[in-house]
Amino acid sequence: MEKIKLELETKQAGIELRAAENPDQWKGSAVLVLMTEEDCKKCEVASAWKSQVKALVKRKDFLGKKGSLVKVPLFGGNVESLYLAGLGGDEDCTSARLRDSLAGALRRIGREHNESVLILTEKKGREEEILLGEAVELCGYVFNKYKGKANQDKSARENENEFSLSEVFVPGSTLSKDWEAQTGIGRTFAAAQKTARSLANEPGNVVNPLTLAEYVAAFAKKQGLSCEIWDEKKLETEKMGALLAVGQGSKTPSRLIHLTWKPRGKAKKKVVFVGKGITFDSGGLDLKPADYIKTMKCDKTGACNVIGIMQGVAALAPAAEVHGILALAENMPSGTALRPDDIIRARNGKTIEIDNTDAEGRLVLADALCLASELKPDAIVDMATLTGACAVALGNWTAGVFATDDALCDALLAAGRRRGERLWRLPMDDEKIGETLKSKFADLVNGAGRYGGATFAAMFLNEFVEKGIPWAHLDIAGVDFYKEEWGVWAAGASAWGVRTCLDYVMNLK
Repeated sequence: MEKIKLELETKQAGIELRAAENPDQWKGSAVLVLMTEEDCKKCEVASAWKSQVKALVKRKDFLGKKGSLVKVPLFGGNVESLYLAGLGGDEDCTSARLRDSLAGALRRIGREHNESVLILTEKKGREEEILLGEAVELCGYVFNKYKGKANQDKSARENENEFSLSEVFVPGSTLSKDWEAQTGIGRTFAAAQKTARSLANEPGNVVNPLTLAEYVAAFAKKQGLSCEIWDEKKLETEKMGALLAVGQGSKTPSRLIHLTWKPRGKAKKKVVFVGKGITFDSGGLDLKPADYIKTMKCDKTGACNVIGIMQGVAALAPAAEVHGILALAENMPSGTALRPDDIIRARNGKTIEIDNTDAEGRLVLADALCLASELKPDAIVDMATLTGACAVALGNWTAGVFATDDALCDALLAAGRRRGERLWRLPMDDEKIGETLKSKFADLVNGAGRYGGATFAAMFLNEFVEKGIPWAHLDIAGVDFYKEEWGVWAAGASAWGVRTCLDYVMNLK
């Protein structure tokens, strides 16, 4: 079988973001006007296109309804096409709505052979400039590196992947003095998410613990991060028994990666991000049904997200010390695989009875959370595609957050709102579920039946976090992969949570 090497992506030509000092005289491919329903009623648009917008509103071809997008060809002027994107009612026009509407409109504009666009909107401010950067950076993302030339051309004809947009303009009068810095923050957030997406989208025959560790070593050097990688011998010496147990059924050994960013001066805070990195999850001996094995290349999303977060941290240089810990294993069935009823020992000495080998993510995180606790941080945040139960509870557009500290949880919820990544706090203080953690033969059991699965998993993880350290667990199982693109989200891996975590770090006091 051909061995495909996982390589660092070369920097692609991005979209230039520029200020237009005289919008009425601007020359280019397209103008994009974003309007709420209330904006349509007032019809306050830049004078050069006011007559066209008023005519469309009068004919009720465009009323600013949420999700609406109208294209009008223009003839004989400086601009070829006018696009109108609806934002819905003023009360519903959140930053998430604006970001998604803008990204969706830019995606269509770029795919309809427009090379430049002027954006007109009544929404102004620092946060709007950050989300503008996010939308511009994310709108053209697709994962098509394995398509051959013929199929890429075919996809372009079918309007799937061709993207012509290279310049985005915004009226200079609507921008702040430091707009380039603000949009730059948004673009850095988004670039980190794109890196995480591309890694999570890689198939299991390309990404395994060894190839990802090799990739991260080169990545860390490029980003200016310190990097420590533990091989199977070091993992055994360091008593990472749970991580080793999960990977023992695969011919590819497990790895643990520790990335570190330190500011030049004294750090205000120390934060550790921990990512679940199951590079492929078959379920082990408790084999998944065929329909559920699909997309299990994305069971490494938590670890890929941490890589993206550390890329963003290196670029933004916060005043905090930030660590990223990746627990990498492949969960496969074989004669050496972990068995139900096996008892294993984690790094902190606690023994775990295996109820189900498909509840493996919490096992690799157990050892990683022990290591994170030993760093004595001010906060630990883990990210994991952990439970189907969370997806059942919250659907595919909201992630669950469990936390031992209200301030940490509130900070993450606020960051999620700013970045348009929905979080909902779920309970982890259920005494009855807590009782089911106990095993008759070991300290803990890794599964306990169908109900309350997300809470059970969070309470299990909490057993490996040192008491007194604020900790939050993000269960992203429902939001990690999308079949269809929407808003800032592309088809495939979402890398949900990267921008939220970077926002959280940048707003640490």
